[in-house]
Amino acid sequence: MSLLELDMTRDAHPVDVIEHVAHTNDWSFERNSDDEIAIAVAGTWTDYNVSFSWMEEFEALHVACAFDLKVPEKRTLEVMRLLSLINEQMLFGHFDLWERENVVMFRQALVLAGGVEPTGLQVETMLNSALEACECYYQAFQYVIWSGSTAQEALNSVLFETYGNA
Repeated sequence: MSLLELDMTRDAHPVDVIEHVAHTNDWSFERNSDDEIAIAVAGTWTDYNVSFSWMEEFEALHVACAFDLKVPEKRTLEVMRLLSLINEQMLFGHFDLWERENVVMFRQALVLAGGVEPTGLQVETMLNSALEACECYYQAFQYVIWSGSTAQEALNSVLFETYGNA
């Protein structure tokens, strides 16, 4: 028998932990099923739809953060170039183009193998890292889609550092 075959039981369902954190933080959420919860978050540039899913077969908690930004077919290749440039810089998670809907989303997973349970801090960290990544790069996607900028130009325009206060 391998260690992967051991049956570990959890005290709480991982999505229950997320629901508790959402309720505690007064986040607007909807529990779609036992294994999924959706949270609506207002950002600086747009509103984000965050979905947490428990993937039992992988013992992983998956987060997907999408924003309302449709990618026109004629800009798909340049958006894919931008995704590649952005993902090279990511330490956690990555951006994808969900081709069925032509929307960009951030995705990340937390593996909880062996019956490990997520903590409230882990859930908040996953949500915050998804939102920070989306907030950081949202305008780059806008530049590529609406202004016709190249991926590199768009990325350069959002990754400058400011010094001092106005």
